[in-house]
Amino acid sequence: MNDYNLTQTYAIAKTILNGFERHIFLFSAITRSAKERFENCQWQAIHKAAKERTDYFDKRVIETLNTIKKDFGIELLDKKLWQNIKNCYVELLLNHPQAELAESFYNSVFCHLFERKYYHNDFIFVEASDLTEQQISAAQIYTRYHPAEKGLSKTITHIIRKASFSARFSHPKKEFSALVRAFIKKPQLAKFPLDALKLDILNFTFYRNKGAYIIGRVISPDGETPFIVAIVNDEKTGLHLDALLTEPENMAVVFGFARSYFFVDCFYPQALVNFLQGLIPHKTRADLYSAIGFHKQGKTQFYRDFLHHLASSNDQFQLADGIKGMVMSVFTLPSYPYVFKIIKDKFAPSKKMTKKDVKAKYRLVKLHDRVGRMADTMEYSEVAFPKARFSQALLDELMLVAPSIIRFEEELIIIQHLYIERRMTPLNIYLADASDEKIDEAMFGYGEAIKQLIAADIFPGDMLLKNFGVTRHGRVIFYDYDEITYMNEVNFRVIPEPVTEEQIFAAEPWYSVAPGDVFPEELATFALANPKYRKAFLKHHSELLDAKYWQKHQQNIAQGVIENVYPYPQELKLSQNELSLR
Repeated sequence: MNDYNLTQTYAIAKTILNGFERHIFLFSAITRSAKERFENCQWQAIHKAAKERTDYFDKRVIETLNTIKKDFGIELLDKKLWQNIKNCYVELLLNHPQAELAESFYNSVFCHLFERKYYHNDFIFVEASDLTEQQISAAQIYTRYHPAEKGLSKTITHIIRKASFSARFSHPKKEFSALVRAFIKKPQLAKFPLDALKLDILNFTFYRNKGAYIIGRVISPDGETPFIVAIVNDEKTGLHLDALLTEPENMAVVFGFARSYFFVDCFYPQALVNFLQGLIPHKTRADLYSAIGFHKQGKTQFYRDFLHHLASSNDQFQLADGIKGMVMSVFTLPSYPYVFKIIKDKFAPSKKMTKKDVKAKYRLVKLHDRVGRMADTMEYSEVAFPKARFSQALLDELMLVAPSIIRFEEELIIIQHLYIERRMTPLNIYLADASDEKIDEAMFGYGEAIKQLIAADIFPGDMLLKNFGVTRHGRVIFYDYDEITYMNEVNFRVIPEPVTEEQIFAAEPWYSVAPGDVFPEELATFALANPKYRKAFLKHHSELLDAKYWQKHQQNIAQGVIENVYPYPQELKLSQNELSLR
């Protein structure tokens, strides 16, 4: 390689890294400012910042692409040059605190420049580089406390104070004492003396929506007990210690795939993910990278995991269970807990929308507060699957409904565009075999999902049971987005009372119905035809059939009211009796 190529190799590699460094600088700045927004109860600003940050990665990739095209005139792939650029890039990442994220940034730049046939490890980081794998940071991202030194009460008080909130706790002594009592009640801690315990606390606070979270673990002779201390900020009374979560299952829900991404100012994301995975072991690294705001790294990690799973399994992709959608076709791999969704070329006549409209709905969900009730999706382009792993029935179906986005290259099937999300049991299928108790729980969750979507300024549109799923935690999640809209775009009406015989016995609505008109009482007819389901639903959520309920929430949203929707059940909140302050 001559001197010119050496210079060009370094210059292009450095240009890509500079683009990534700009991304991290801006990402860190908006993340760090989450503390101020929380302290000042700037809830609208929190949502705005979350939307903006979601696009930071893609914007920096486009900026970097434009620079490379302008400064180096890159049009065709020079194989030797780009192999050298990748090797140079790896050297530039030596001891870089976000090396794994920088590799994903490189992948995105390259894949925007060149064809899919070059998407292999000679040119991109299909697998993380050996260098990066060896750089699992030993950075000390947590502080260890020995409660025997100062006592549990002073230790916990110090931990909370170290978060350095500028806002004040309205009743600090009572609340801190209540938190200490809650810790002492945990059986994992109560049976050991203080000198047998250690507390490891992450050095940064997690912020999301209207909550702040201090996360750590207690180390005892029995092992590790993870915990989260949830803190809320009341506009009138100040900060409050709201809940103590110590079960991995509850922590998993806080980090769930239907939640918005955290704002957490950690310079060493790989070390943070390692720590969190120790607390919540059944969360994947992809889940955790996404949860802490690095959703593009989550996509990279997910795809690596997926390739490993394909290599170690032999089952076939098949159509997903449930009623076929009118807009999306969904398939799955039985041994893998995800579904793959593609947009059909043609929709059912009742669906008055385009592919562009559907993509816009999925983007809306990506940017919006999902309040634990809308599944996050990963969007991919030019995805290659082994053709032999597809059942013939699935191939036939895909070629029937979406031939424009499917092509074959030798032994591969290439899908031009798809979404991937966590697989759930469709609610209608779940209910079909459920006991009366499970039906009651599921219909309570179904109504709660609708109410929390309303609180987040989302009208789900099609509320049929088939459009909701049940997670392994028994949580009901909405996942059909083609008809969602904002609450202010809907006109909630009461069905007029018929007066004449002609109106009473009319087969079709005798009253006018304009675009955007919704009659909530029809929910009982279309979604709750089964008497058992309807009875359970009405027991908990009869108000959802009343247009006034929806109209009231429209008014709240119009007035800028953001309701409290926290990712833990009421029974885990520090008790009113212990606090005696509200």
